Amino acid sequence: MTKTPRPPAHIAAYVEVLGPELAVEFLLSFGGAELYLPANPKGRSKVEALVGAENVKALQARAGELSARVPTAKPWIAQVFASRGLPVAEIARKLHTTDVTVRKYLRAGPDPRQLSLI
Repeated sequence: MTKTPRPPAHIAAYVEVLGPELAVEFLLSFGGAELYLPANPKGRSKVEALVGAENVKALQARAGELSARVPTAKPWIAQVFASRGLPVAEIARKLHTTDVTVRKYLRAGPDPRQLSLI
């Protein structure tokens, strides 16, 4: 099992509900956008198609912890990809950013004491 960087507080609820793999996919798909999370999903939303009805309900139950817009969390996602051994160039392509920015993200963290088995 690879060590995944601990998520920052603003995305912790997403990672706790979805797990790191699905949280990364969710953040890449919906990051930067406003998002409506229904209490009773009907199977018609792109969010539900990605994460499933139970996860939508779980996120909606924690709506008070979530910001109005889904965070992009690119620094954390870059760290997750790096922890999985992806090269900087591939991370940059996935995040739609430059290799310079990815290197900056990776230099900034995480603190090795904050790595956990998630």
